[in-house]
Amino acid sequence: MSGVAQVLALCGGVGGAKLALGLAHVLPPGELAIAVNTGDDFEHLGLAISPDLDTVLYTLAGLSHPVQGWGRGDETWHALDALRQLGGATWFALGDRDLALHLERTRRLRDGESLSAVTQSFAERLQIHARLWPMSNDRIRTLVRCDEGVLGFQDYFVRRRCEPRVISIEFDGAERARVLPEILEMLRAPGLRAVVICPSNPYLSVDPMLSMPALRDALERTAAPVVAVSPLIGGHAVKGPTAKMMREMALSPDNLAIASHYSGLLDGLVLDDGDAADAAGLSLPVLATPTRMTSLDDRVRLARATLQFADELAGSGMRRAS
Repeated sequence: MSGVAQVLALCGGVGGAKLALGLAHVLPPGELAIAVNTGDDFEHLGLAISPDLDTVLYTLAGLSHPVQGWGRGDETWHALDALRQLGGATWFALGDRDLALHLERTRRLRDGESLSAVTQSFAERLQIHARLWPMSNDRIRTLVRCDEGVLGFQDYFVRRRCEPRVISIEFDGAERARVLPEILEMLRAPGLRAVVICPSNPYLSVDPMLSMPALRDALERTAAPVVAVSPLIGGHAVKGPTAKMMREMALSPDNLAIASHYSGLLDGLVLDDGDAADAAGLSLPVLATPTRMTSLDDRVRLARATLQFADELAGSGMRRAS
């Protein structure tokens, strides 16, 4: 892969993948690295499933479903239909072409390859020119403590469709997990241009990464500007349960709460231009620009604006907000 990675994106699933695609179009091949949440990973039907990694893979490869954002757009469901006929578990939908990826990942992991090696191999096979990394090769599992007890992430998100009331979120294994070394090396690199926290759910998609002490420490210490793109527009999440969860955890679903959640990490926050008034209540630089991404042009425009904002912050010499 040509080029030296200059921008590191922290990314979850559908919302984050949209901005990651925009960044991939703006930056020359090899200059983008994407660290992806693996707290959602789980085993289903004996297969190793990495939902966020797969969403980013399919999105950057131009294979993702154009409406739902996850899974492949050219999918068929014969295996799932046959499984249903046999009385198997069909609550987590795996399409026929998607199954191929899970089968091959599972085989290679059982043969001793690391998740990062398998992921990068898939990215190269799908002609993705960004570096695509899981946040860790170690096991971290997101657990949702709710009014029904403690649920694994996929049980909460897919099987129960985010209906239970959330009390708190835990990340089993985070204290022991080792951050992928390439991520830490990049955060220490003097040539790093920017770190972009994509508009993924801060609590379910970004916090699993920040729960690893070494990664949070490296983000606090990096010399590059760290910019987050808010996942909220007008107090609502474009997709997913972010706003619902915030209310259930006694947090106001607004950009002030998002900025507070990332306190000590950010140099700037990108929010939707319809929420520009929120800037008055924030103690860090703000870029107000359209953040709704319904087309590729939207993704590219937001990516370009976010990088320009980061460059302006770097040029201003402003210290990280605490």
